[in-house]
Amino acid sequence: MIEMFKTYGFNHQKILVIGDIMLDRYVWGEVSRISPEAPVPIILKKEEKLILGGASNVVNNIHNLGAAPILCGVVGADTSAGHIITTIDSMKVPIEGIIVDSSRPTTVKWRVIGNTQQVARIDEESSEPVGQKTTERILDFVKSVIDKVDAIIISDYGKGVVSRKLIYELRDISKDIIITVDPKVGNFKFYKGVTCITPNHHEAGEFCGFNIVNERTLNLAGKHIIDKLGCESVLITQGKEGMTLFESDASMTHFDARVKQVFDVSGAGDTAIAVFTVALSKGLSIKDSVNVSNIAAGIVVTEPGTSVITIDKLIKELKNE
Repeated sequence: MIEMFKTYGFNHQKILVIGDIMLDRYVWGEVSRISPEAPVPIILKKEEKLILGGASNVVNNIHNLGAAPILCGVVGADTSAGHIITTIDSMKVPIEGIIVDSSRPTTVKWRVIGNTQQVARIDEESSEPVGQKTTERILDFVKSVIDKVDAIIISDYGKGVVSRKLIYELRDISKDIIITVDPKVGNFKFYKGVTCITPNHHEAGEFCGFNIVNERTLNLAGKHIIDKLGCESVLITQGKEGMTLFESDASMTHFDARVKQVFDVSGAGDTAIAVFTVALSKGLSIKDSVNVSNIAAGIVVTEPGTSVITIDKLIKELKNE
């Protein structure tokens, strides 16, 4: 299967991404001195960049793999939303699933970088659940495209889009379609019966009620989540320690991290779930899909800012396998 992927890449897979749409705003500069007003650095601004974040970053990764993403989520009626919609449209990705809600802001994460070091992050957001009518509009859109979809990714950043009603009805609508979830702890209990949930070790430990500190606690957590949620698999990411896959047949497979030097972890989880889901929808085995996503995540964390994988970068790395 890996040989097939190297030859043909990802083509034609249609992946529906539902969740919290964000904009990552980076300000880069040089630290010239410490402010006389407070013990903080004064940064001489050199560059500013707007990058798709959250669910829209997942879409960006899928698009750069050569697959066909469809985005569904909520933005505010503001200039940040305008930038997101314009960018998504320029990628020739459908924008009909992006719902504008004037009662809430578009989620924006400002990251201020001085001399390559992040010195501050400023968040603009509302974590209040979206209204009932907005959830219904999301579900109506899903129903309109579901027959064309090969897999669904739920990108849950806890900003109000993902709810019990959304997940339960989505599961009923999707029938046998692959559903993967990048979860938030508060919604864990709603993810019952999905194909795969991909928490990091902090999120997994919080759901289970204990810290994951060694292989024994990692194994306990993986089995506990499988048991409680009844999902087909759980992929626990552990940063520099790699990823561990737990399957419903009680098997466990560990994948060592594939990166030598970490520059920026922003968006690495988006890349991992994007590659994993597209690979799974292409017909790769779950283990091969994890392996490819692990390689992809190792590539993007070596680059500054919220970086995305590309098919060329991934194939180049896979040729070394």
